[in-house]
Amino acid sequence: MKGGFNTMMKQAQKMQAKLAKVQAELENKTVEATAGGGMVSVVVNGKNELVEIKLEKDVVNPEDIEMLEDLIVAAVNEGIRKSQDLAQSEMGQVTKGLNIPGMPGLF
Repeated sequence: MKGGFNTMMKQAQKMQAKLAKVQAELENKTVEATAGGGMVSVVVNGKNELVEIKLEKDVVNPEDIEMLEDLIVAAVNEGIRKSQDLAQSEMGQVTKGLNIPGMPGLF
C-alpha cells in the first residue's frame, strides 16, 4: 500500500506542475468579444484580465453615454465568459480522466 501512496503523490506532483504551467500560459492566450455589432470590442486574457478595449468612432455619442456604457459592460462580460471557458478547457486537458472521489468535475 505504501508504494501506491508514493506513486499517487508523484502523479499529483506532476499534475500540479502541469496545472501551474497551463495557468502561466493562460496569461498569454486571449479571447475577443464584441457588442453592438462590433462597435465595442474587448480582448481578455486567460486570467480574466481585460487587456484591450476598442470603440468605433460612431458609438461615441455624448447624447447617449448610457448606451456606450451598456455596450462596454456587455462586451467585457462576454470576454470574461469566453476567458473562463478557455481556462476551463485548458485545465480540463490536464485533469481529464482524473477521478477523485467526492470531487466530480474539478474543471
